[in-house]
Amino acid sequence: MNTTLPGLPAPAAVPSTPQPVPVPPDNTAGLSVWPASARLASHGDVAVGGVSLVEVAERFGTPVYLLDEGEVRERCRAYLRAFPDTDIVYAAKAFLCRALLHWVQEEGLGLDVCSAGELEFAVTSGFPPERIVLHGNAKSQADLNAALRLGVGRIVIDSAWEIARLSALVPDGARQKVLVRVVPGVSAGGHAAIRTGTEDQKFGLSLTDGSARHAIARILDQPHLELVGLHCHIGSQITTVKPYLTALRRMVGLLAQVRRQHGVMLPELDMGGGHAVAYRPGESPLDIPSLGARIRRELATNCAAAGIPVPRLTIEPGRAVVGPAGVALYRVLAVKRTGDRVFVAVDGGMSDNPRPALYGARYAPQLVGRRSTAEPCTATVVGRHCEAGDVLAADAALPGDIHPGDLVAIPVAGAYHLSMASSYNAVGRPPLVAVHEGRARLLIRRESLADINGRDIGL
Repeated sequence: MNTTLPGLPAPAAVPSTPQPVPVPPDNTAGLSVWPASARLASHGDVAVGGVSLVEVAERFGTPVYLLDEGEVRERCRAYLRAFPDTDIVYAAKAFLCRALLHWVQEEGLGLDVCSAGELEFAVTSGFPPERIVLHGNAKSQADLNAALRLGVGRIVIDSAWEIARLSALVPDGARQKVLVRVVPGVSAGGHAAIRTGTEDQKFGLSLTDGSARHAIARILDQPHLELVGLHCHIGSQITTVKPYLTALRRMVGLLAQVRRQHGVMLPELDMGGGHAVAYRPGESPLDIPSLGARIRRELATNCAAAGIPVPRLTIEPGRAVVGPAGVALYRVLAVKRTGDRVFVAVDGGMSDNPRPALYGARYAPQLVGRRSTAEPCTATVVGRHCEAGDVLAADAALPGDIHPGDLVAIPVAGAYHLSMASSYNAVGRPPLVAVHEGRARLLIRRESLADINGRDIGL
């Protein structure tokens, strides 16, 4: 039995996907945050995209990451349905690979990148540069040169110094389209480290102290820069619509002020992303259809009240597109009982998922590959790295008979895992496997010790 993800419609049925084996409802409750294609078999295996997780582990080894292509595509389509006549721009920082670029491009999305590396990777993979937005609070000259050389569609001005530096790099006779990133003074997000709408963080130009207005005036005086709109991003893992509406009203107010003071109507408004997903059963994701309807209604109402035309809207989802489409699969290496604590050690850890260490992120790991009748225990799933903080899931409900050799899967692993992965302790980064319509194919191979050694040329 499959549970539709809150806030997103279920994808159309794929005839070639095996039908689920009927099991008691209590055995499927944990699949509510899994990809919509997830099916629980009677022997305890789980199939995603019609592919057995046990077979993936046997074929590709562990740890290994799965990405459900159908889930990614359906989430792209859901955004297009919720935001008609809007530019949907996928935030590449959540996760980036060539296959994913192909999927989001085919589904009609643009791309948001944060460095020359992400930009060049995208363009050399065939992504149209005119559909790419370049962000960054500290863009290097190499970043800006790459953007101009490759013909990026928009550059988001994040600080006053960028104005003169970028203008000086634009070739004579050319103009680069830019947006100004505005800090609207809205606090939102699931953790202090991912709240970006207030003035106590590094991004953007303040609406309150006049920095944003001053930057706008300077850009309008630059012959090599074409100011086409405003941008804001207020945080990540935001579960309610209200903060977006507050930010939008302030941004429309600034658009109206620019028109009054400069006689210029900026035609674009980028409201960023940060849309929350559910990592554990019972958590509430942001309702995307509701967000789309209310933002578009609020935009029209506020622009009418201000007497200005409605600008072209852009949004930048990342996690909400790719996060729920990913599953991380680990092999249990050891089980340790210390006092009243149970530690389940697996063959991955903070090198492939630093989010728990960075943000205290919480997950719902699940035993796969066998059915257990043992009473559940509260366990801490830990990694193999030499850090006490190498915890993947605290207070996890796992069977009391879990033992070395078992497989443990962690859903909602598509965003900010592999994109922030490292080779700490010389442990290579895991491979990524795409699953779709009963087929598994390798997208990114496992990082080997030879890869790691090859970078060291000191002798």
